[in-house]
Amino acid sequence: MYTLHIGNKNYSSWSLRPWALMSELAIPFREQLHVFGAKFDAKAAGSPSGKVPALVDDGTVVWDSLAIAEYLAERHPGVWPADAKARAWARSASAEMHSGFPNLRNSCSMNCGIRAKLRNPPADLQRELDRLVELWHDGLTRFGGPFLAGRQFTAVDAFYCPVAFRVQSYQLELGAEAMAYVKRLLALPSMKRWYEAGIAEPYRDEPHEAEIAAAGTIVQDLRTEKVAASATRS
Repeated sequence: MYTLHIGNKNYSSWSLRPWALMSELAIPFREQLHVFGAKFDAKAAGSPSGKVPALVDDGTVVWDSLAIAEYLAERHPGVWPADAKARAWARSASAEMHSGFPNLRNSCSMNCGIRAKLRNPPADLQRELDRLVELWHDGLTRFGGPFLAGRQFTAVDAFYCPVAFRVQSYQLELGAEAMAYVKRLLALPSMKRWYEAGIAEPYRDEPHEAEIAAAGTIVQDLRTEKVAASATRS
């Protein structure tokens, strides 16, 4: 069985991608959590980069989210669309997410458990949000939806799952069609499980928290509320 090494579910957008993909496609795997902080060491999992995610398969280590998707596609159906045109589009859209959207990453660091209001977002962030709307519209209309490359959830949707959490956490507005797609992703069973686990984590990573404090104001911390609610019930 595969072992998937991941970081904190509250923060780790890169880990979410293969986790959601494998969960939605019912590919069995063991999960190994590595908590961000002074003792974080993904090299212990064999990851040459020292980063997560890393997939271990009988001694073979794959240590990048896009590489993991390709590795799984060689072994399991449904990772990419069966149709060649849809598959080419899906790979291109995944690669664009993998290497692009720097302002979205920097201004809206993933944090599942908060709701925040951005302060003075850069103009380039809006350009990237406009590109998201354009890209998603292209996929949804070209291949008929409800997912980006057709009727089935595939790797390209997994690559945009972290964006759905960012839209929710930072209350971003993308237009009706794009917001409907965000809600579709958030409603997936894997996304619900990831979210619940993320806001229940007791860990706080100061560099991630500092990024959020620098970018905006937290108006609600659901992690704190969940901890308080648990304490009240106990």
